[in-house]
Amino acid sequence: MKNKSVGRVILNTIKEKWMLTAGIAITVVGAIVMALFPPLILAKIIDTVASGTMPTFYMVLMYFGFLLVTGFMESARETFLTVFGQKITHSLRSALMYKYSCLTTSGLTSQEPGTVVSRFVGDADTVENLFTSGIISMFADACKIISIVAVIWFKNKGLAIVLLVILPFLFVFTRIIQKNMLAAQIENRRAVGRASGHVPETLHNIRTIHTLGKENYMAERYDEYICESYAAVEKTNFYDAVYSPVILTLNAIVVAVVMLFSASGNQTVLAFFGMSAGTAVAVINYISQIFAPVESLGMEIQTIQSAIAGVSRINEFLTLPEVRNNESRSEGTYTQNMPFVELKDVTFGYDDHMVLEHLNIQVQEGEQVTLSGRTGAGKSTIFKLLLGLYEPVKGEILIQGKKTADISANERRRLFGYVEQSFHMVPGTVKDQITLYDVSITDEDVIEAAKTAGIHDAIMELDNGYDTICKPEDFSQGQWQLLSIARAAAAKPELLMLDEITANLDADTEKNVLDALNRVSRNRTVISISHRTNAKMGRIIEIA
Repeated sequence: MKNKSVGRVILNTIKEKWMLTAGIAITVVGAIVMALFPPLILAKIIDTVASGTMPTFYMVLMYFGFLLVTGFMESARETFLTVFGQKITHSLRSALMYKYSCLTTSGLTSQEPGTVVSRFVGDADTVENLFTSGIISMFADACKIISIVAVIWFKNKGLAIVLLVILPFLFVFTRIIQKNMLAAQIENRRAVGRASGHVPETLHNIRTIHTLGKENYMAERYDEYICESYAAVEKTNFYDAVYSPVILTLNAIVVAVVMLFSASGNQTVLAFFGMSAGTAVAVINYISQIFAPVESLGMEIQTIQSAIAGVSRINEFLTLPEVRNNESRSEGTYTQNMPFVELKDVTFGYDDHMVLEHLNIQVQEGEQVTLSGRTGAGKSTIFKLLLGLYEPVKGEILIQGKKTADISANERRRLFGYVEQSFHMVPGTVKDQITLYDVSITDEDVIEAAKTAGIHDAIMELDNGYDTICKPEDFSQGQWQLLSIARAAAAKPELLMLDEITANLDADTEKNVLDALNRVSRNRTVISISHRTNAKMGRIIEIA
């Protein structure tokens, strides 16, 4: 897999969408540069009017023209960033989906469904935000602040010094407010989650609550959660209400101080704060522009921090081990006098719990055996080892003289068929249920397998026969099991593995399934698991 990290996915997307990337760079720089000109032109217009001369139409046109171009650049920047973020998200989810399809069984079973969903949804969205409202926006806002301070330095050095002193404190104040607001919002979400979970919990246990007389207790708990939510919301509203007046007041104070100093008669003060009427208007305009990027920087840093956590979780997922490719790693040395299936001194366990220890089994070609033993002895685990879903801790598992780990995915479909206790339906037609989308299985193979399994007539009674879109109500439980047998037989495997396939069937249905198994098992090696005496086939192997 070429995309083994989020960084690699992003770099590949940037290379593939280089025109979009160039458009973002142009609009980001263009919006910053263009935004500097309107206040300067406005200052020139006001100074011209103050001198008793009417400004030219060209100057007025330039002013509105730069405003228009600035608005266009900012709009184009946001559009390009949104599209680019969507491209990143698409590439990232595609990489995650590809990775998910390549995971080993142990890798799949170790992933909780909710965690996997959070990778595809929440974490991928945070990476999108990293660009749409994170790194690029932070770069643009930082450049805007620097460029405004630079322009003010040339126009009014005193104000530039004041801003350089104030901005760090303003940024720290902004971050404190934002962190407190975020903490309050998280606290509110937790409280709402507890309250939302409390309602179905109460309804589910309503009889027990009535029996024990705990109605008041449950009501008090719900009231406690709601009060926690209200308190958190009040904190959020408080910080939100405090911030804007502070910023507006600070803006007014800076403007007032600068205006007072610029009106001073002291030559030393005027050397730093002196300016014309037009320059004063431009400076006021710049001051109003500089506070918004400072506020945005705080949010963008928060976004980047969240995105980094998402990137870390996605990278952790992308580095999980994958199944080997469809190339066989060894040819094997199978001969007719060798066992068709052999477990040699196999030891295997889940975590620290050993299920199988020093197990030795041999099954000859064409032989039918049944694995028997208590629940938890490891019978189903043996099947998982034979299927190559897990590898033994010690020992070897050989099929036709080849290690199961060395058998390619393409070979497995032809080598063995597996019938489980219950049928797992896939989206599609009845034919798709049998072929599992394997185009090498012909229609003739499908019909032959269905007839052998005894499900052909039931399929033909459906509206469109084998082309009927499959629904759970189309077949009975026994018929689904027959369809499962047809699925296993369609690829004409040499080895058939049957895992308690009659465990949930009544006596009459069980007989039909066993008859189908007898037909499918002819001239094949069969390993089955069964607790029922009448369902056991051939030699019995006890698993302790």
